[in-house]
Amino acid sequence: MLDIKWIRENADALDYGLARRGVAPHAARIVGLDAESRRMTTELQELQTRRNENSKEIGALKSRGEDASSLIRDVAALKDRAGNLEDGLKRISEEISEILAGLPNLPESEVPDGEDESDNVTLREWGERSVFDFEVRDHVELGEEAGLLDMEHAARMSGARFAVMRGPLARLERALASFMLDLHTEEFGYTEISPPLLVRDGAVFGTGQLPKFAEDLFRTGTEHWLVPTAEVPLTNLVAGDILSEEELPLRFTAHTPCFRSEAGAAGRDTRGMMRQHQFYKVELVSVCLPDSSADEHERMTNCAEEVLQRLRLPYRVVSLSTGDLGFSARKTYDLEVWLPGQNRYREISSCSNCGDFQARRMGARFRPSGGRGTEFVHTLNGSGLAVGRAVIAVLENYQRSDGAVAVPDVLRPYMGGLEVIPAGDRGT
Repeated sequence: MLDIKWIRENADALDYGLARRGVAPHAARIVGLDAESRRMTTELQELQTRRNENSKEIGALKSRGEDASSLIRDVAALKDRAGNLEDGLKRISEEISEILAGLPNLPESEVPDGEDESDNVTLREWGERSVFDFEVRDHVELGEEAGLLDMEHAARMSGARFAVMRGPLARLERALASFMLDLHTEEFGYTEISPPLLVRDGAVFGTGQLPKFAEDLFRTGTEHWLVPTAEVPLTNLVAGDILSEEELPLRFTAHTPCFRSEAGAAGRDTRGMMRQHQFYKVELVSVCLPDSSADEHERMTNCAEEVLQRLRLPYRVVSLSTGDLGFSARKTYDLEVWLPGQNRYREISSCSNCGDFQARRMGARFRPSGGRGTEFVHTLNGSGLAVGRAVIAVLENYQRSDGAVAVPDVLRPYMGGLEVIPAGDRGT
């Protein structure tokens, strides 16, 4: 959420930042409501002072046996006016809060301008794309021919955008997640968390999914939300807290299922496991001091890159344009892995710096060392990585001409020493 005080002092900057994201101007409306709120607050305070003074005078008149009826009528009128002002202030406060809750974070100055993902800027590439001397299969062909990927039974049970993995393919998914968690906790200093998968409105509001993106989520009959990403519970670990400066940074990681309705994705990536209602992801979340969030963003991105490098999977890093930036992010790097079966790069990680945007929504602060008062922390989140898409990338990049798939060296200890997932192995 954006800071009303900052908006009051930087109205033009607000509208400029919103325009870069294709959002209509809001400064005049917000500043006008804020000015009216402050005027009414001043009037209310003055009324309260007059009521107090008149009440004392009434007491004095009565003690002397004099008529206080005129002042009593004045106090009653002041009380009625004060009540109207309080009601008006409440309505204005709710309107301002509603407007601010629907406004996205403002992009950093270095974020490239653009309308959509076609305007994203490639920053660097890593690895050599594999050259095959046979017809390349995609992950669906490889998995189904081996009897390890079962889309048919998943659709019977749950409908479209679900998958069943069997035998070595299911183990590959588990191996990838374990490898990622071990790397992030043992080498990069993240603390592993096992968080709730059901959260309340406040948690999803805090990270920015509510109120604007409710249709992208799944809700239970108990009014809980299934987490769309572990970013939600991990970031909310500091909701409402006042941390000490010495505690920061905090770095969390978790391997969880993620649930998304994909409400706006009709017709996109309907084949295979690219875009599903349920998938697994290893999430990274950082909570840090404001002056270190830019460096923390680079660090988090490098941690995610290291996963791909150790898997020997070619990828590129892109800086998202203003038109492709997520609601809560002020700057985002996407890692896009090369998928031979699609002959294109596809997103496998998105690392975002949210600044104090989520912290304001959650009320997450820190107390500076030797200073007075509190400040909002900065929060960051990223995929380290999306596990299902890592499965796809391994299948397609490590495939052999007979349909078998080599197991990357770093995963073999997690696969019981298995070096190759054989073609035609039905996992029985």
